[in-house]
Order: sequence, then structure tokens, then C-alpha cells
Amino acid sequence: MAEPPTQLIQKWKENKFVKVGFAVSGIMSTLLIYGVLQEKIMRVPYGPEKEYFKYSLFLVFCNRITTSAVSAGVLLANKTVVDPVAPIYKYCVVSVSNILTTTCQYEALKYVSFPVQTLAKCAKMIPVMVWGTIIMQKKYTGPDYLFAFLITLGCSIFILFPAAGDLSPYSRGRESTIWGISLMIGYLGCDGFTSTFQDKLFKGYDMGIHNQIFYTTLCSCMISFTGLILQGNLLMAIDFVTRHNDCFLDIAILSTVATVSQFFIFYTIRNFGALTFATIMTTRQLVSILLSCVWFAHPLSIEQLIGAVIVFGSIYSKSFLKQKPRLPQSEQTENTNPPRTNA
Repeated sequence: MAEPPTQLIQKWKENKFVKVGFAVSGIMSTLLIYGVLQEKIMRVPYGPEKEYFKYSLFLVFCNRITTSAVSAGVLLANKTVVDPVAPIYKYCVVSVSNILTTTCQYEALKYVSFPVQTLAKCAKMIPVMVWGTIIMQKKYTGPDYLFAFLITLGCSIFILFPAAGDLSPYSRGRESTIWGISLMIGYLGCDGFTSTFQDKLFKGYDMGIHNQIFYTTLCSCMISFTGLILQGNLLMAIDFVTRHNDCFLDIAILSTVATVSQFFIFYTIRNFGALTFATIMTTRQLVSILLSCVWFAHPLSIEQLIGAVIVFGSIYSKSFLKQKPRLPQSEQTENTNPPRTNA
């Protein structure tokens, strides 16, 4: 006899390939749109006077307040636990590192092109491994460190050998590799910590995705709003988007896709772990670079192409060569066991 439709639907939901496909498609679609919009907002001038938007923390605030509102609605609609599961300070730790991550990302676009920034993000695997060793006491194999070295080498080549002159009409005319790379190093360090600490919270507490999203983004809203007040940039940012309606629309769409992407990111980290999430992001990085080069007319040098081949070749080789990956015991536990409450 044929299985009832409800059982078939349940099996479909529990299928690992379906879950991975859901995570990949969600991350790819939302973050590709996010990437194009963040470059447009930070690098393309608005209005006849060619004014640049420069209030990065305001973008963080808009993104987080949207995500916080949506996650609160989901919690109430599902009638799930609304009270904080973990101590508030742990949510704040994630919030602070996440704010630093996003701010470094936006600020870096003032000094380096989007392809440079995006390829540098491929080195996310390295800080994830470092923080995983420190925070989660994980152990990685020799090949893991080899691929991490190759990725670093490829990123370094890509950054140090740019094309002669930026022919893009959207160049801000004040590129600074030193400042840009410094900000990207800050981004990578904070981002690796964020995803690893999120992973630790899921393993240490019986915490739902929406619960963590709500409290981390709520903390982020308060922190970023306080930062805007202290900087004196809140009213100036509001004045800018009031005068440039197209900028307001870009920020609204950016905040929407950023919110949706957060749910996919938390879903991926909880079900597959931080390192798996970093690997899934690789394809998105490659497509983002190609899209940016076409959309915003960024030139690439031969050396940069070689660097990109080294980076993506290393990452994809690692995936294909390890058809049956022998993960450390700690990571096997991470990918197979649900979060549980510490004793």
C-alpha cells in the first residue's frame, strides 16, 4: 500500500539532501540580493549632487530592528518560548560581535571593491577553525590546515595584485587596500566568533532558532541605536534617506533580505554546524564576485583570476576528495545531535 501523504511529507522534510538544498537555495538567493544592494548603497552616489551614504551603523540598526520585529511575530504566532533561554549577556556577546562584523563589512566597501571584499570572506573557514578550537575544543586534521593555507594564499594574491586602475564608474576614488584589508580582518575575526558562539549556544541550551534570533537582534537594536546617538549620526542618516527616496527603498529591501537570510543562516548553523555553513557560503561568494564584476564593471587582473582559482579550487577539491569525511568526534556530535541543556 502507498504511504499516506502526511508520512511522505514528513520523510521529505527529514531528508538530509532536501534540508541542505533548502539551506543553500535560501542563503544563495537572499545574500546575492544583499550583496548587490550593499555595494550600491555604500559605493553608488545618490541624487544630482552625487552624495554618498556613509552611515554604516544606521544600516545595521535598520537590518536588526526588522529582523527583531519579524522574529517576535514568529515567536508569538507559534506560541513558543518567548522568555530568554540563555543568560542575556550571552545574547549580548553574539550581538556585539555581529554588529562589529556587519559594520566592518560595510565600512570596508569604502576602501576596497566588492570582489576583493567577497573573496576575502572565503577565508572565513580559518577564523571558524581558530574559534572552534578555542571555544568548542574541536580538533582538525592536517588536510584541513592545508586547505586553510591554500585559501589564505589565494586571497592574498587576489588582494595584493589588483587590476591597473579601477574602470568602474562606481569607484569612490579613494581606495585604500590597507584600511580595507584591516577592516576585512576585523570582519573575519568577529564573524568567525559569532557563528561559533551561536553554535555553542545551540549546543549548550535547548534553544530554538527564533528565540536566539529575537534576543540577539533585540540586543543589537539597542546597541546600534545607542551608537548612533553617541556618534550624532542618527538624525543625519534620517535626513539623507528623507532626501533620497531611492536610498530609502534600497535600505528597506536590504533590511528585508537581511532578515530572511538570518533565518536561513541560523537554520544552517543549527542543523549542520558553523564549518558546514562556511563551506556552503563558498558558492555564493563565487557567484557574488561574478555578478558584481558584471553589474558594477570591476576589472580583474590575471593574478586575481589565479588567486580566485586557488581559493575556489581548494574549497571545492576539499568537498569532492572527502566523499566520506572523517570528522573529529566533536564535530560528528555537532552535526548529528540536537542542542541540549548543560547540566
